[in-house]
Amino acid sequence: MEQRKTDVDLWAIALISFVVLGIYMVFQNQFIAFVKDSSINILLRVLWSAAFQFGLAGLGIVMVSMIRKENLLTYGLNRKGAVSSVILCSLCFVPYMIFMLSTGQITSYLPFQSVWTTREVLSSGFPINVIGMLITAIAWGFFEGFNYVVISDKINRRYPSKNRWLNRGAIACAVLCILIHGAIGVTAEGIIEMLTIFFIVYGMLIAKKFTGNAWGCVFIFLFFWNAF
Repeated sequence: MEQRKTDVDLWAIALISFVVLGIYMVFQNQFIAFVKDSSINILLRVLWSAAFQFGLAGLGIVMVSMIRKENLLTYGLNRKGAVSSVILCSLCFVPYMIFMLSTGQITSYLPFQSVWTTREVLSSGFPINVIGMLITAIAWGFFEGFNYVVISDKINRRYPSKNRWLNRGAIACAVLCILIHGAIGVTAEGIIEMLTIFFIVYGMLIAKKFTGNAWGCVFIFLFFWNAF
């Protein structure tokens, strides 16, 4: 019975994400034009793009938790083990940083700099810059990182493994991340990049399992992902 409920949860999360993705793909040109139109209030554009980002990574787990009356805090959002979680998850990002440095792809550091509205938000006056970055951090930082945590836990609940390294949830989420971000490597360099991205997601979810704390996963997406 519990496994059947978990199956429904996973399908519901996937369905919600795919519906939002489908809407984005249909109206992609209009969406991009709106977000990049500097004549429109920057906060409206941040909210608009953040809504789609949340729909892709966040809405599904929130809807399921509300229906199941689950407390999302039980997925590792606690103080115990937070420091260890952050340290271990940060170490998982090191191979990717080495790859980026060796290929000359790191020119600057700024959290969320690959999000279209970030630089414009930062150049806006107070309190627009603070509000805009808070919205950005919630959508592209907190929920994107935590989304993997919830999905991974549900997959492991449905398909448990006695081998701690054969973590089906971590493996599935790492593959999902590669597919979503189009990081499938075909050249030698591309394959190395793909493997380092796999290691980030797989490693951070193993760290979460080891420490029982999810803040390290959130930390990765707040301060490293989209920052270089």
